[in-house]
Amino acid sequence: MKQSKVLVTGGEGFIASHLVDKLISLNFNVVVIDNESSECNDQFYKNSNATYYRYDICDYGEIRHLFNDVDFVFHMAAETKIQIALQNPLLCFKTNILGTSTILQCCKEANVKAVIYSSTSSAYGLKNLPPHDETMPTDCLNPYSVSKVSGEEICKMYTKLYGLHTVILRYFNVYGPRQSTKGPYASVLGIFNRQLNQKTPLTVVGDGEQQRDFVHVADVVYANILSMKHYKKCSGEIFNVGSGKSVSIIDIARMMSDNIICLEPREGEAFLTQANIEKITTIMNWSPTKTVEKFIKENK
Repeated sequence: MKQSKVLVTGGEGFIASHLVDKLISLNFNVVVIDNESSECNDQFYKNSNATYYRYDICDYGEIRHLFNDVDFVFHMAAETKIQIALQNPLLCFKTNILGTSTILQCCKEANVKAVIYSSTSSAYGLKNLPPHDETMPTDCLNPYSVSKVSGEEICKMYTKLYGLHTVILRYFNVYGPRQSTKGPYASVLGIFNRQLNQKTPLTVVGDGEQQRDFVHVADVVYANILSMKHYKKCSGEIFNVGSGKSVSIIDIARMMSDNIICLEPREGEAFLTQANIEKITTIMNWSPTKTVEKFIKENK
């Protein structure tokens, strides 16, 4: 039997490198495109059984041939940090909008079966009350969320206009091994881990009562695998990928340390994020298997 071939964009990053490892373990032939431009990664993660190309996803001429004979594409490459996108919106738009358009056009021309697109819960913004579900209108507050929601719309357009199957996954706060601890824009768990290792106080924004929906990277990977399996019935659809529960930042900090200081609150930050996961549970039979509390306890 022919070995199925998949392509992962941004495959050396936090979430995508875990997906590459899983796909290799499932005996897929894995090709990765990653230009290694991210300043947020602690390192770039490679699997010796995958094939890597250091290309820019916006460069159609350079990457087009890599899509020949590919069955599925997982599009994870992106400018992912809100603060960096605020500083350089043009780079954010180029990578996340032009780059996504280029990937989809390559997939259309190569007759790829489906594209699984990594999106973000920041699409819900501040106007939508949690738990957030996929029928809510988008409320984009910054260049990053605008660019990712634009990518969603382009995916849906390629499905409706060209018949290219696309599945859109909106991730909530992803955590787990390989999460970034680098710089001021790392995830909150990554920042806390760095501060613990440096034996400095954990810094909590405001009073820390803001709550987030944390989902483990292994559960996110499984959602991607299921999206590939069920791509026909999920085509053109958006699915939340979260735990369905929220935990306050101050509670997270207290699980890790007693040495905590509070910073000034930030404007425009959602008080509560929480995913309604009924859709992905019903259609894909996906549910989270790990909790952030257990992860912290096991990694103290």
